[in-house]
Amino acid sequence: MTKRRRRYLTATMPDGYVKTIGPTADSFTHYWRIVAELENGKTEVFWGHTRSLAEARKKRAPAQDAAKARGWKSFAFEIAELVETPAPGPEG
Repeated sequence: MTKRRRRYLTATMPDGYVKTIGPTADSFTHYWRIVAELENGKTEVFWGHTRSLAEARKKRAPAQDAAKARGWKSFAFEIAELVETPAPGPEG
């Protein structure tokens, strides 16, 4: 049995936000993020990762339903490709 290699995956969003996940042996390819603007002016962020672009795109419809159900003023739904990156070094 072959052990799957663990790696770090990084997504860079259009606004410059960088999200790194890992170490993981999973075959994730895309990161999705919902930034919801609430009625009181605050924001909430929801995110996840998927194994295909098609799977990530399927998150858009539930986001629209959530916006209606939760009374969001607006929301942004974004998808970014995950790329393999070197393991982060020690902090300091």
